[in-house]
Amino acid sequence: MPAKSAKPRRSWPRRIFGWLWKGALGFVVLSVVWVGLYRFINPPITFTMLADGVSGNGIVKKWMSLDEMDPRMARAAIAGEDSRFCLHNGFDFRAIENAYSRNQKGGRIRGGSTISQQTAKNVFLIQSGGYVRKAFEAYFTFLIENLWGKRRIMEVYLNVAETGIGTYGANAGSIRYFGHDASRMTATEAGRIAAVLPLPKKRDAVDPTGFVRRHGNAIARYVGVVSGSGLDSCLK
Repeated sequence: MPAKSAKPRRSWPRRIFGWLWKGALGFVVLSVVWVGLYRFINPPITFTMLADGVSGNGIVKKWMSLDEMDPRMARAAIAGEDSRFCLHNGFDFRAIENAYSRNQKGGRIRGGSTISQQTAKNVFLIQSGGYVRKAFEAYFTFLIENLWGKRRIMEVYLNVAETGIGTYGANAGSIRYFGHDASRMTATEAGRIAAVLPLPKKRDAVDPTGFVRRHGNAIARYVGVVSGSGLDSCLK
């Protein structure tokens, strides 16, 4: 019988493509499992928290479910960060377009990130990274929108978002600033924490002045509007 011919070795480009394909497939599977687990398990720590711990700022957090948290806090987050939270699928292209137009005119830079995008970044990614991080942020945003749903996204956001140096979540922020937990909050208190969220290391909800006071008071006034207009309907 003729000897079997040796199986030809694949070329380097094909081998590299095979490795990349397997790596991409493995990442997709692991990321879906990761996101799926956090649908039921509260994220124990984030990369931002780890960075604070390494830098010596400490990590103060105290998880509170959305059922326990005063609904004014979620409404304040919607009023201050993402008024179309219950209406979009994770990406608010109208807000992105408006932010781009404002930024082109100069002045204070504004972003168009939704609460869903911020949650994806806070839970699964680092804060820096430019366009590469933005691409992963979009991917994880798609996953949490489809695997978690709006209510879980808001719950996680209000528990992992930085509300001060080394302080994470609305509950820990309420205890730090107002001396009580987030189960009972006034519209003003919720508005002030929401005003801190975009720049938590530079803003303080205790005796705020300037922009934080004005913005916090404006958010507080809109808390009732969010409820009355049904902008928080996906949380009920």
